[in-house]
Formats: sequence, structure tokens, C-alpha cells
Amino acid sequence: MIGLLNLGSLVLGLIAWILPVVALMRYKEHGHRNWISSTIISISACAISLCFQIFYNSHLVKVRDWSALMDTMGAVAFFAGVLLIGTILLNALTLIIYRDRSTK
Repeated sequence: MIGLLNLGSLVLGLIAWILPVVALMRYKEHGHRNWISSTIISISACAISLCFQIFYNSHLVKVRDWSALMDTMGAVAFFAGVLLIGTILLNALTLIIYRDRSTK
């Protein structure tokens, strides 16, 4: 059951990146007004994904699986940073593009 945290983290991380990409692809369509909710869901998915990784690492500490923790911590930290920075950049780009559209 604990292994599902990693799968959930991966799925939510993909959702965090797919939603702003879809909003950017739909930019030319008229009447696309739910980009704000898409951005909020994207940032929430990123936060929950990172939280799942923290829960999984907490589980490894509780069961005292130090070798698994030491083997995976570097990759987890790197990809958590990539996920966070990527999500922020994609949503910032969406915000900039739609802000310019709404002011015209």
C-alpha cells in the first residue's frame, strides 16, 4: 500500500505539468476562461505529489530502511526540485500569457 505513494506522486506530477501545457495550447481559443482553475489544480497536484514523497520517506525512516533511504534520497531531492521549478515556470508562463490577453 505504501508503494502506491510513489505511483500517486508520479501521476500527480504529470498532472501538474499537463494542465498548464493544455491551457497554453488552448490559448488561441476564444472563451477559455477556466485557466485560473487549471493553474490552481496544477499547483495543488504538485504540492500533493511532493507531500506523497515526504510521506514515503517518513515510512522508510519508521521501518528503519536506511539503505533504501540513502539510495533514493538524491534522486528524490533532484526530481522534486525539477517538478517544483517546472510547475512554477509553466504556470507563470500561463499567467503571463492570459494576463496579457485579458488586458486587451
